[in-house]
Amino acid sequence: MSSSPSSPYSSGLDVQAEATRVVPDRAVLISYEGVCKSFNGKQVLGGIDLDVYEGETLAILGRSGSGKTVMTSMLVGLTYPDAGSIIMDGVDLSALKTDADWKKLRLKTGYLFQGSALYDSMSVGENVAFPMIQHTNWSMAEISRRVHEKLAQVGLADVENLEPSALSGGMQRRAALARTLALDPKIIIYDEPTAGLDPITGDEIGRLIRRLQRDLDVTSICVSHDLRLTQLIADRLTLMYQGRTVFLGTFAEFLKSDHPEVLRFLHRETEGEDKE
Repeated sequence: MSSSPSSPYSSGLDVQAEATRVVPDRAVLISYEGVCKSFNGKQVLGGIDLDVYEGETLAILGRSGSGKTVMTSMLVGLTYPDAGSIIMDGVDLSALKTDADWKKLRLKTGYLFQGSALYDSMSVGENVAFPMIQHTNWSMAEISRRVHEKLAQVGLADVENLEPSALSGGMQRRAALARTLALDPKIIIYDEPTAGLDPITGDEIGRLIRRLQRDLDVTSICVSHDLRLTQLIADRLTLMYQGRTVFLGTFAEFLKSDHPEVLRFLHRETEGEDKE
């Protein structure tokens, strides 16, 4: 399938340029090898093999229930594989059994929750400061300096004394991202970062994610169903279907793929749907 001017996923972007966005010659940072997971006898992941490279942004697409969130939850110890292994920054995650075991790796990993998940009882600045207070011995002066810095990085100067409820949805997402950046993570996991946002605000968040990847050289994994966001941020994307990866490549390659599930995903069709 080739893109065309009428494609909603190429509007405003140079799709040919997307084809040149390739994974740099860098080391593998995260490696899934034969990862399987079932819940109540139902298989969710059926043998995932996937590498994520240092400094890239990988988008994980798929229908609801395809296993994409389960994959990322394993990276922070919320879920464990039934079989297979995950190596993350040189650490075999199967060897981590307690919160104390996980702490060092979790401090390297930022997680942007769907819906922002800001604490309503705290100001924006207090939200951003919270991880620093919990996990470091930094002085309050240093924490205050870093709160200013992180909010500025996401384009939110001068809002730290406001309550989260005073912010728009897009600003709340930015504030949550500033909190995610609080400890200078090496890896950032985004869970549906544009969910509930209008298309223009969603594009702004996408461009911010892309800029942060470039400026901070972080490795990012983004779980999403948003193809526009994927086009904006992803070096590569993988499509999940029935607990397996059925596509891996660039967005331009995705648009040209003839895999049946890719075509259904692009055209929002169900299996067996009659075409006019």
